Parts: sequence; C-alpha cells; structure tokens
Amino acid sequence: MAKINFGGVLENVVTRDEFPLKKAQETLKDEVIAVLGYGVQGPGQSLNLKDNGFNVIVGQRQGSASWDKAIADGWVPGTTLFSLEEAAEKATIIQYLLSDAGQIAQWEMVKKHLTPGKALYFSHGFGITFKDKTGIIPPADVDVILVAPKGSGTSLRRMFVAGKGLNSSYAIFQDATGRAYDRVVSLGIGVGSGYLFETNFEKEVYSDLTGERGILMGALAGVFEAQYNILRKHGHSPSEAFNETVEELTQSLMPLVAENGMDWMYANTSTTAQRGALDWRHKFREAVTPVFEDLYESVSSGKEAEVVIKANEQADYRAKLEEELKEIRESEMWKTGAEVRKLRPERN
Repeated sequence: MAKINFGGVLENVVTRDEFPLKKAQETLKDEVIAVLGYGVQGPGQSLNLKDNGFNVIVGQRQGSASWDKAIADGWVPGTTLFSLEEAAEKATIIQYLLSDAGQIAQWEMVKKHLTPGKALYFSHGFGITFKDKTGIIPPADVDVILVAPKGSGTSLRRMFVAGKGLNSSYAIFQDATGRAYDRVVSLGIGVGSGYLFETNFEKEVYSDLTGERGILMGALAGVFEAQYNILRKHGHSPSEAFNETVEELTQSLMPLVAENGMDWMYANTSTTAQRGALDWRHKFREAVTPVFEDLYESVSSGKEAEVVIKANEQADYRAKLEEELKEIRESEMWKTGAEVRKLRPERN
C-alpha cells in the first residue's frame, strides 16, 4: 500500500507495482472464486479473473438469458457454470454480483453457504450499508470485502482486453480471518483494476448512488435534453443540435479531459470558447449545487434505497422500467443519435 497525495490529501492506494499479479495469484491459489450473477459486473470480472489465471466458477439461474450468455462466453455447465446455490456451496470466495434486488431475494440461500473462513465479496455497498432494509447481515466468522470498479463491467472487460486497467475502490467491512486485506487486494488486481483506492462500504454506496443519479447518468441526461431542446426550439436541425450537445462532448472533448484534465482541454480550444466556458461554469455550478445537496441528503438518509427496494418489489416493475427507457430511446434526440453514430467513419 502506498500513500498518494491527491490535491493535498493523502490516500491509501494499491498499484500493480507493489502488489503484482503474481502475488495475487499466489495469495488466492487455493481459493475457489464463485461469481454469482452474470449481468452488469459478472461477465467482465469473471472473464478477467479467468484470463488472469484464477480458479473461477460462475453461478447463474438456469434457463435465463444470462445463463445462455455465460455459455456463449465459454463457461461450461457442470464444470465452470453452475446454479447459484451449487456455485455458492463450492466457493471459498463468493462474489455477490447479483442486482441489489437479486441479492435481497437470494440472501437466505447464500447465507446458508457462508461457512467459517469464507469471504463474501461485493462490488456495491448497498446491501451491507442498508442492511436494516435489505436484511443482508453476514455471519461474524467470514470476511466481508468490496471491490468496486469505477465503470461498467463492459468497460472493465474492454479495457482489460486492450491491456489497460479500470480504477476501483476497495473496502473491508469484516476481517474474520486476518487475510481480508490480501484477499480483497488480490481480487482487485485479478479483476483488472488499474489501481485500488481505499474506502468503506458506506462511502462507496453514497458516492455511487450520488454519481449515478448525478453527473454520470441522471444529470448528464437531463442537461443533454435541456440543451438539445433549446437548440431545437430556436430552429437548429436535429443533427446540429445533437452534434453540438452530445457528439462533440463524447467523441472530441471528453477524451481530451481523460488524457490531460479539464484545464488542458480548455487551453486547447479557441479563446472564444475558453472565455465563455470560464464565465458560465460558475453559473452552472451555483445553479446545480442545491440539487446535488438534495440528492446527497436523499442518498445518505436512505430514502433512495427505500425507493429502489420498493420499486423492485413491484411485480410489474420491469415492464414499467421498459416504458421509461422506451421514452428515452424513442425521443427525437436519441433517434438522431442512432443515425449520427451510423455516419461515423471507420478508420482502417
């Protein structure tokens, strides 16, 4: 573990230099890692672990689309692919990567197989942090750990295949064996993390829920819609409005920010763009700060957790969700986006 100075604040960070893959492999050489769930994070984490030489099996509901996807990805029924319960029974480390609702539904089965010395692994702090609502209370004699990649499982896998790593946070909620740190860091390296930064379950879920509802998805989608609608209202074509709102951001500017930071991106645009961006940034920050304060309070108070749990308990929730997603998908802006993406030239 190293101490890294981030803007004047020292944080605990683990990199592959001080904890190389070989050390992670040696640490977990006698472990059986069962990845329960093959939805958002399951495919990327399990495939990366397998390609990195760890002993991995997958647990998934038989007959589901995800079961078929696991087979298509090379997992073999009866050898490396099992039912959820059979995988949990075989594991020494259970990677609990079902959805939050799925974790609640399967908890009694999983708890039955958490025998002393095993490890229970999460990639989201929801179930543990809001245990009074989820009922997920692990036995005292197992390690409870977390590795949360800062991106989707698809991104984790794509970056791994490209020889890159996606940064992840790590946390230890319960160290029953004295090996929780080595286990969690080994798993973090194994799933393909670029580097690992320390957090705890509560901070992970608070930041995650705030980020998803805020800048990563909710705020971003809302700001896209607001600017696109204003441009269309004032007579700009769908193509012009979409390119100016989404395409230029995602295809041109954000890669520059990712490479060198916002200041560098500003410095490499016209002086006209710089002046306007520097002036209006303050107005946008002040306008949205109260919204983010409300959002964080809703997350930290548990209100957002209650909304999620109640929504998932509804028998017709999936159908209702599809209707909301359909509204986005069939909006003029995102229909325009589908056509714009088709026109992107392929480089040979």
